[in-house]
Amino acid sequence: MFSPSRDEARRFFFDTWGKYRRGEALVGLEKVALQVISLHPEYHALLDDPERHLDHDYSPEDGGLNPFLHLSLHLAVEEQLSIDQPRGIRTHFERIAQATGSEHDAKHALLECLAEVIWQAQRSHTAPDNGLYLECLRRRPG
Repeated sequence: MFSPSRDEARRFFFDTWGKYRRGEALVGLEKVALQVISLHPEYHALLDDPERHLDHDYSPEDGGLNPFLHLSLHLAVEEQLSIDQPRGIRTHFERIAQATGSEHDAKHALLECLAEVIWQAQRSHTAPDNGLYLECLRRRPG
């Protein structure tokens, strides 16, 4: 399993955005990352300035959202949807997208549940629980 460091994950987003801005070809996960980045224009200026933002700490106490965590969770959700893993996630996504009228909003619902499950796993020092993840999704509108 690929487990990049914080800086490696951030560099991936900076590099992908930079390649796109320079008109260079994107490959593999870079293409998916660009789709996610494109949905978030509020992060474009940040991605244009890696020297300023590579080492910036984002803490919940600051009241802001960590843009790199948000983008990374989007990538995880895209991968989960592409392989329907955990099994049934795609059905939940489609139901939520139908209810909200927005695929992007539905993906945000998925990543909110994913973030909750990851937080619970970190707190209890266990692997993320797919059952809790799917239960969280079941409680979403739709």
